[in-house]
Amino acid sequence: MTSTALAGAVQLASGSIDFNYHGVIDNFWRLTVDGVTYGSIYALVAVGYTLVYGVLRLINFAHSEIFMLGMFGQLIGLMLFGFVANPDVYTQGIVLTVIYLALAMIIGMLVSGGAAVGLERVAYRPLRKRGAKPLSFLITAIGMSFVIQEFVHFILPKINPKLGGTNAQQPVKLVEPSVQFSFFGADIDNIKVLIVLAAIALAIVTEVLINRTKFGRGIRAVAQDPDTATLMGVSRERVIMLTFFIGGVLAGAAALLYAIKIPQGIIYSGGFILGIKAFSAAVLGGIGNLRGALLGGILLGVVEQYGQSLLGSEWRDVVAFVVLVLVLMVRPTGILGESLGRARA
Repeated sequence: MTSTALAGAVQLASGSIDFNYHGVIDNFWRLTVDGVTYGSIYALVAVGYTLVYGVLRLINFAHSEIFMLGMFGQLIGLMLFGFVANPDVYTQGIVLTVIYLALAMIIGMLVSGGAAVGLERVAYRPLRKRGAKPLSFLITAIGMSFVIQEFVHFILPKINPKLGGTNAQQPVKLVEPSVQFSFFGADIDNIKVLIVLAAIALAIVTEVLINRTKFGRGIRAVAQDPDTATLMGVSRERVIMLTFFIGGVLAGAAALLYAIKIPQGIIYSGGFILGIKAFSAAVLGGIGNLRGALLGGILLGVVEQYGQSLLGSEWRDVVAFVVLVLVLMVRPTGILGESLGRARA
């Protein structure tokens, strides 16, 4: 349990919670806009969980570390372009800023996608070939999560002293928050617009890839009936590799968006809490359902903001766990509850 969650539990036990209803009502639209912004990031990471589960029936708990590697990947990419991580904002103009952000996102996506494929080959494929039980996959996923964390914590600083270690690295700031317009009194800045539009674009591309392409049909076929799909000429191993790669790519994209929104430092443990929230979002929407993951991410982000305003900032991380437990108790299949294998063609 995190220190925030522990503080919330102690406050609950002492009966000192003040429900700030007026705060939610007065700031409803601002909270909603912030929730959609954070939820867009959760949704992109949640897709990785739901794709892997839909194909392999595996909860890849190491996916949060794939996201973390994406944060380091985009940071390294920007440093290769000559930028130095510091609190100052680089003013490159709109065109160059978009170009550098796109290049950093591509590098982060390639790092996360490659790491996800490597994780599957090193950790999960040997277990699959031996016909291991589901519990073995789960334990391996948790173990690989810690292995990747400790690699960044201890090994990466030996390769480059400026990266990894205990201290958080400051991200390169290419965008200065600037209010663009208001929505029912809620200020919409350029960062929120960037995050939501990028998430929508990536969601549409993923939807088209899964439901309108040959590779997508292969993914859905393996998710529905792997044995029959193999008999029909679909390469199961190739589909699994592609599934991990897509999930990793989306996590890498989310890593850049997260670094833009939360410039509080990039650290080896930075993906843990967000990964749990993204998993909660996938369960909320319907684990194994692509659109459910996107919907669950948005809903979780909004509910989290409402809960933070209602109960206090120390309850922010607790909300995700509460939502996860309630969904498992009331509707274990999630809101949509449709499996990837039965997704619309």
